[in-house]
Amino acid sequence: MPFIGNTPDVNFTSFAKQDLTGVTGSPAKRGYTLTHAVANANEIEVFVNNVRQEPTEAYTVNGTGLTMTGDVETTDDFYILYLGKAIQTTVPPDGSVSTAKIANSAVDLTSKVTGVLPVANGGTGSSSASEINSVIETFYYGTGDHAENNNHNLDISWTRKTTNSTANKNGGMLYVGPNGEWKFPSTGIWNVTLTFCFYDTQAANSSGVLIMHSSDGGSTLVAVHGGYQNSRAGNAHSTITLPYTFNITDVANERIVFRISSGGNLNVRGGSSWNTTKAQFIKLCPSV
Repeated sequence: MPFIGNTPDVNFTSFAKQDLTGVTGSPAKRGYTLTHAVANANEIEVFVNNVRQEPTEAYTVNGTGLTMTGDVETTDDFYILYLGKAIQTTVPPDGSVSTAKIANSAVDLTSKVTGVLPVANGGTGSSSASEINSVIETFYYGTGDHAENNNHNLDISWTRKTTNSTANKNGGMLYVGPNGEWKFPSTGIWNVTLTFCFYDTQAANSSGVLIMHSSDGGSTLVAVHGGYQNSRAGNAHSTITLPYTFNITDVANERIVFRISSGGNLNVRGGSSWNTTKAQFIKLCPSV
């Protein structure tokens, strides 16, 4: 049979219960206060020691006032069920909502979810969505051109770049020097991109740069990526771009170094302008 009238805007109905406490040894208190006003005694069920009391005979009501005709001791189990005042609620019972009942994209992770977020296929997760791209920093090398030789680290001072609408977020990358070492502020998947700009007054067979990684605080360095320019003419300006992604799990001991690998001496272009040596660090996500 179809529903007649306005559709109720509630999904679940539960009856309210109120516990009351009697008095000791005397009928000094036979009046009690209800949490919900009722029209007459038939709208509530009164129980004393789980025995239902007869309306109007064992008790009477007036709005929120309940009067018992007999004594109720403090040791008695004394409670009320409201019949005419069912509590309407749209809150489902605990444990009653299944995954199938939740619509796709219904949960707002930004404002409705807190705590450590689990990874669907295992893993530790992260404590907030801000872990994604939580650090973006760009640094430029030195303040001008620097003469360098083979197997030398880029150990002139690095400066955080803020001009020309350079994207920076949060920060924390630490250049520890004097050997050109970098430390990461937190564990996670980090994308490191080195843009190496250089030239040489003399022709050289090859010149290039390496990204080195250390897991023991800089004592041992292992090349993980490199790039070269071959058979360059004298004073030929060149640029090598090296992107690499690191899974940093030990911020105390893991470090990286940028190192020149050249067949001869060369000049590294430094400073903040567009065609100079720069390093960019972006945290992509938590560690895997």
